[in-house]
Amino acid sequence: MPWHEGGAVIALSVNLNKIATLRNARGGSEPRVLTAVDVALEAGAPGITVHPRADERHIRRRDVLEVAELLAARRKAGHRSAEFNIEGDPRPDLIDLVLELAPEQCTLVPVMPGEITSQAGWPPDTAPRVLSGAIEQLRNAGVRVSLFVECVPQSIQWAADLGADRVELYTEPFAKAYARDRDQAQMMFARYVEAATLAHDLGLGVNAGHDLDLENLMLFRTLPHLDEVSIGHALVTHALWVGLSQSVKDYLAVLSAT
Repeated sequence: MPWHEGGAVIALSVNLNKIATLRNARGGSEPRVLTAVDVALEAGAPGITVHPRADERHIRRRDVLEVAELLAARRKAGHRSAEFNIEGDPRPDLIDLVLELAPEQCTLVPVMPGEITSQAGWPPDTAPRVLSGAIEQLRNAGVRVSLFVECVPQSIQWAADLGADRVELYTEPFAKAYARDRDQAQMMFARYVEAATLAHDLGLGVNAGHDLDLENLMLFRTLPHLDEVSIGHALVTHALWVGLSQSVKDYLAVLSAT
């Protein structure tokens, strides 16, 4: 069942990177990232995610500032509140930006030179010094910290030992298994169930993301203790055919189905 014990539905955080990628491909300001925020929130999305990379090839620093300003203005105007999730590698300028804006959540992800998109979660042998300082700063500022991790028990324990609030399970292996064969998907999904259960037992919240879509979510939404999924590429791709508002609604419908 995609419902928590307390009755709360799995949250959808709409990743805006692909909107910014399309804008940057042509130059100028269209499609506008802020328009996408408004459309997604009016469609019912409870969260917005941005990933400002150092090379600014999609989301730019200015975008992050403007999204934060828009979300604050919507709250002030009495609109339904939405969580802001800023994700990225723990480089100093990103941590400073997050501390300045104090979003609800910061997801720390590893970045490999030349990668098109995230290719892996933090391996469990990552030295604590790489992240411990950033985690302490963020938590002291009241920002919830999620670590993007591989779906193995060692990574979950590592994140708990570092003092993270949540883990975000890297779901590309599950998505690839689902595309190949449903039996393989079930076997892979069992690994995610084990990881999510361990995370919950260690006091960690559970997020997930990467290559989740309307089809594989039919299974993945049943993951125990799942708090949030972050979806960008597949959601924006679906929006090409049905529009962004309807795409958000379609994903919300899958996540809330009983």
